[in-house]
Amino acid sequence: MANVIKPARGGDAALALVRSICLALPDTVEKLAWGAPTFRVHGRQFAMFLNNHHGDGKIALWCAAPPGVQQDLVAADPKHFYVPPYVGVGGWVGMRLDTKLGKGAIAAIIEQGYRMIAEKKKASKRKASRL
Repeated sequence: MANVIKPARGGDAALALVRSICLALPDTVEKLAWGAPTFRVHGRQFAMFLNNHHGDGKIALWCAAPPGVQQDLVAADPKHFYVPPYVGVGGWVGMRLDTKLGKGAIAAIIEQGYRMIAEKKKASKRKASRL
């Protein structure tokens, strides 16, 4: 019988908070991918909620971040921020949602990731219209 990885306690409340912040942003949709809730603008992912990912014990959000932000946050506050697997090489930042990180900080980082991804879409549309 395979071992089942169970969600960590508190994950429902953390997901509800993330959902309320993300879905309040224009044109954002939630999509289940890789067994986890992801949040997208114009089809492009900007955040992913994880609860005990591969048994790591964390309730977390991985979020797109502008260049340099990941390194700054992780260096300044490693209790709350980390380099996530897979997407960390692309500059995404991992946020622990089980360490009492403030709602304002969570919202600010989500909004920053959202704007970065939304702007990339706008820039690609402008570029395509010039061709």
